[in-house]
Amino acid sequence: MLERLNDALEHIERRLDRQVDIADVARVAATSEYHLRRMFSALAGMPLSEYVRRRRLTVAGAAVLAGREPLLDIAVRYGYGSGEAFARAFRAVHGVGPGEARRTGAALVSQPRLTFRLTVEGSSSMRYRTVERPEFNVVGFRARVPLVHSGPNQAIIDFVRGIDPAALERVAGLSDQEPAGVVAVCDDLDPGRAEGTELDYYHGVVTSAPAPDGAAALAVPAGTWAVFTTSGPAPRAVQELWRDVFTQWFPANPYRGRPGPEILRTRLSPDGTEADAELWLPVEREGG
Repeated sequence: MLERLNDALEHIERRLDRQVDIADVARVAATSEYHLRRMFSALAGMPLSEYVRRRRLTVAGAAVLAGREPLLDIAVRYGYGSGEAFARAFRAVHGVGPGEARRTGAALVSQPRLTFRLTVEGSSSMRYRTVERPEFNVVGFRARVPLVHSGPNQAIIDFVRGIDPAALERVAGLSDQEPAGVVAVCDDLDPGRAEGTELDYYHGVVTSAPAPDGAAALAVPAGTWAVFTTSGPAPRAVQELWRDVFTQWFPANPYRGRPGPEILRTRLSPDGTEADAELWLPVEREGG
């Protein structure tokens, strides 16, 4: 998998002075566009589109400083329809406009080329299983919240605290299949997984029952799920589990992510500092 991702990065590098079609990049990586975006974001720490933009403006910056071409020619070559659009994008990355950079020889920001390598650390193994599931419903309470990569998500905390306990108890009684009990469900995430992008958060249960009055419902189609378990400090253990799934498990196994919600079942210690967690991710076999 890492070799195919590096082939995709080389494909991008050869096309910085023309349109980069992410669907073509995904074909080079021999995976789906959806999974490529998620894998890249997890491994690189930035969305794929942001990497392409930064690499393109890094190369364009070198051309600006070289001073051999008109700025408009450079703008057009790197995909900008006008000098103004190029100047805005250039300033957003480098902190200075292209004209000023050329006049003053300003220091510019460089986005280095990425290469993914496998690093083997320790001897721990991940606990997982795969499950075939028929269609089901997620029923509960929904809010639109920002994505937070590290530390508590205050928007989710505030939302859950605001749910009427009696209403939550009624919804909890609808749980009739795995994962049992009240779960946290994230859906409609931006494929690039950039910090601060929004997602639909559900606090509810997995069930075959319809939603009662006042509750939201998410219909989930049949498919394969990979189920991972972890224990440790909350919320760090869960956030590190998600990271490890994408940086270790997916590259080492013949599966890729598919569109669908992510389901987390967490049981906290009495003081709330430790968590036992079960993470359900929708997957499909590579080449399937």
